[in-house]
Amino acid sequence: MTSTDHLGDLDRRIIAALQGDGRASWTEIAELSGSSVATVARRGQQLLRDGVVRVAVVPSTHHAGADLFVLRITCAPGTQMEVLTELVQHTNLRFLGLVTGTYDILAELNLPREESLQARIVDGILAIKGVLRCDTDLTLHVYKVAHDWSRQLLSDVPPEQVAEAHQCDPSHFDSADRQIVELMREDGRSSFRTVAAEVGLNESTVRRRFETLLSRGCILVTTLVPASALGFESEIILSITVSPPFLDSVARTLSRYRGVRYVAAMLSSNALMCELILPSTQDLFDFTTNTLGRLEGVQGWTASVVLLVLRRGFVETPWWRASLESAQW
Repeated sequence: MTSTDHLGDLDRRIIAALQGDGRASWTEIAELSGSSVATVARRGQQLLRDGVVRVAVVPSTHHAGADLFVLRITCAPGTQMEVLTELVQHTNLRFLGLVTGTYDILAELNLPREESLQARIVDGILAIKGVLRCDTDLTLHVYKVAHDWSRQLLSDVPPEQVAEAHQCDPSHFDSADRQIVELMREDGRSSFRTVAAEVGLNESTVRRRFETLLSRGCILVTTLVPASALGFESEIILSITVSPPFLDSVARTLSRYRGVRYVAAMLSSNALMCELILPSTQDLFDFTTNTLGRLEGVQGWTASVVLLVLRRGFVETPWWRASLESAQW
């Protein structure tokens, strides 16, 4: 993986355009990033090859018949990386990250309701050597999931549209759909012709199935990139305590802010879980003092800094292993 310290402004604009639409043509990306098609295609393909960025097609988490749980995991001193290396193999984790604060690891577990939560937590998490504690919370409602938080690096982009997460019925997928999604999870920019050859369907059928799933909100095209690669200093997870009558209004207000990537209501402690990705610590200060601190109903919050993301949107990030190799643990 190429070091993200050497990314130029054009690289960052290309990545921001890919976050807006991971399957956009190089011509469309060139228009947004302000350079020639040949230059953008060459640089973009290099970024993908180097693992600086990854485009993946993933199923939506919001399926009828499944619940999303937030896991806050505390580890024995010095065992965090061993625990993460074990957890990253769990494909039902939507998010997995190393964080600061009162716990060490934050994860989101997507669990079909017919499966045993007890087995997943007791046998699957607490049995891992080094895990001391796993606090589990139920996600009640997701207000916002944004995958294009870097759009502020581009000019001439339309205003941000906020839509609540759609719930997709599992019956909308059949075995062919699952094959298509699995292939495009590895490479979200694969051509429909390539995918069609793998699944034994014609190109137009694959395109139609993909577009139907996308329009129904059953799949997402996500572009994974470390926030630091784009020059963003602050990636923060907030647990915000809100007076119960104001929970919904606070969540909807926060969802309108650029830099707020994720907002969800949790079962415990009248809390909202909020993920922020902001350009600088000063922006974080401005947000907490001038926005969050002034919202009626907000009673307080705790914060964790995200140190390393190993899974996002069910997809393993391509950079985490290289980050460990270059770090002095």
